[in-house]
Amino acid sequence: MDLTYTEEEEAFRAGLREWLTGVLPELPAKPSPQDWPGRRAYDTGWQRLLHDAGYGEVHWDASPTQRLIFLEETEKAGAPYVGANFVGLLHAGPTIASEGTPAQRERWLPPVLRGDEVWCQGFSEPDAGSDLASLRTRAWRDGDHYVVSGSKIWTSHAEVADWCELLVRTTPVSEAVPKHRGITWLAMPMDAPGITVQPLRTLAGSTEFAEMFLDEVRVPVAHRVGDENDGWRVTMVTLSYERGTAFVGEVVACRRVLGELAREARGNGRWDDPALRRRLGRLNAEFSALWRLTQWNVSEAQRTGGVPGAGGSVFKLRYSHARQELYDAAAEVLGAGALDLGQEWTLDRLSALSYTIAAGTSQIQQNIVAERILGLPKGR
Repeated sequence: MDLTYTEEEEAFRAGLREWLTGVLPELPAKPSPQDWPGRRAYDTGWQRLLHDAGYGEVHWDASPTQRLIFLEETEKAGAPYVGANFVGLLHAGPTIASEGTPAQRERWLPPVLRGDEVWCQGFSEPDAGSDLASLRTRAWRDGDHYVVSGSKIWTSHAEVADWCELLVRTTPVSEAVPKHRGITWLAMPMDAPGITVQPLRTLAGSTEFAEMFLDEVRVPVAHRVGDENDGWRVTMVTLSYERGTAFVGEVVACRRVLGELAREARGNGRWDDPALRRRLGRLNAEFSALWRLTQWNVSEAQRTGGVPGAGGSVFKLRYSHARQELYDAAAEVLGAGALDLGQEWTLDRLSALSYTIAAGTSQIQQNIVAERILGLPKGR
């Protein structure tokens, strides 16, 4: 497979670099990680700049290769990440672009691209995390509305969101055979009566996740994406984006951190340890391979219509473990400083612990690889 870039793609890269060079020095200071209203304003302001410069639609109305170039160059330049916008830009937005009706695309996509509206993700539940098909948040029809009751957990950015990509059960688990056929994908307005949001504090002290309680929340049937009881298929589209391209910028960031670790080790004397040098060398090879795998996945998505495939699970499985290994190496380089929560690498190490769970656990990814790529039988 040809992984080189065309002249048009390289021209896109050059134009983006020039724009970033001019705009980044003018950005305001980034708010505190604890100031979520401030972070929302900062992140949506950055998205508006991208929109006005013609880069707003790159996350779904561009070729997968252009999207890869965009994520690579913005990370290299130290540009803001999508932040509070990540569900709308990387999950819900691409899903609606792929599966929504023309009216739904017209209603929901432009505000996300302009930075006017923020989305959160309401998938996991206290008893339905890895086994998402076991979710029990119910939705029943009442005329032109669904009435939703239940609870969600790990709801990303619920505190500052305008909309929620919500999975509900429209057929009880006892009646749905198999159980994933009773699930429906809804777009729920976060200002609807009956929604209670309680922030969850992470190991690092941040509150980007929340628990959400739903008490007979009314959601218009027109806000359903896909058919009733077809939400599992729609969700697989969402998760393919989450596992396929959403981590691209982070691979670039990890390669940058690896270089910083080597420089730090040379400065504090730990570079003299041959075991550490071997470890950093192996990680360099690991992230180089992951970058090539990313390029392959993007090329394959471009060839097959733009939606990342099961190769995204191969990437996510290995990347989540490699990221943890990277920050374990960072702790070795820092020594006693690895216990200092004021160190960026320390906070990143705590965050890395979640990567083998987020976007589908490593065990789930192994099942996907075994069944969909290797053709092995389903486990019992």
